[in-house]
Amino acid sequence: MINFNGTIQENNTTILPDNRGLNYGDAVFETLRVSGGKIYFWEDHYFRLMASMRILRMEIPMSFTPEYLEEQVLNTIASSGNKNGAFRAKILVWRKTGGKYSPTTNNVEFLITSEELANPFYTMSDSFYEIELFKDHYINSGLLSTLKTTNKVLNVLGSVYAQENDYANCLLLNEKKQVVEALNGNIFLVKDYKIKTPPITDGCLNGILRKQIIKILGQMPDYVLEEESVSPFELQKADEIFITNVITGIQPVSKYRKKEYSREVAKELLAKLNVKARLG
Repeated sequence: MINFNGTIQENNTTILPDNRGLNYGDAVFETLRVSGGKIYFWEDHYFRLMASMRILRMEIPMSFTPEYLEEQVLNTIASSGNKNGAFRAKILVWRKTGGKYSPTTNNVEFLITSEELANPFYTMSDSFYEIELFKDHYINSGLLSTLKTTNKVLNVLGSVYAQENDYANCLLLNEKKQVVEALNGNIFLVKDYKIKTPPITDGCLNGILRKQIIKILGQMPDYVLEEESVSPFELQKADEIFITNVITGIQPVSKYRKKEYSREVAKELLAKLNVKARLG
């Protein structure tokens, strides 16, 4: 029996599935942007998912080929009746139940969800976007912090803090008090011709858009990219700060404390990102 919101009833797996991802955070996921029947940067997403499953010692089924998972995502979207629209899709993979904290199986199950997006391509909002540091809790620098797992309590608490204090986003710190990432994406700082982003070793998410922006910057001779630790003091010295994730694309920051920022580099990168996304 279970008690669901005060109502006692038979255990209904629709309400309370026997799911280790739900019960223990023992799950990984990929959030995808799909437009016109094409998954943006699918190869990068697929290999990151496989790497995450290996790191968490999940058994990867033989059926989990790039073609199979891509087909499952597109079939899910097609079932909405608008297969050529723009969608956010999510692949969630969890270890099958076989024990409590210590599982007795490494076999997995998966779930794919989708929801429609307004714009087929990446756009840039003109809305004011103020950020602040979230210092109540810290990310641990290390390999596990770079994975997209369902252990996101820190990000949730940071989002509550941002909402309560009228910030659009917050930046997270690691145990060394270095700036690691935003609540929902990687960060880049622009100072003159140099563009800086925290390294993976500091504990930031191994983001797909982060990887794409780094590739694009490698083809732009006017800029020099540095993957180095970022001190909070550098935030107010930057000319520009932007946040990247696979759904939004590039989000420029308007203000951090007393410092306001431009968005010229972000606009330049957005145009190149849309070309890269369409051409694959």
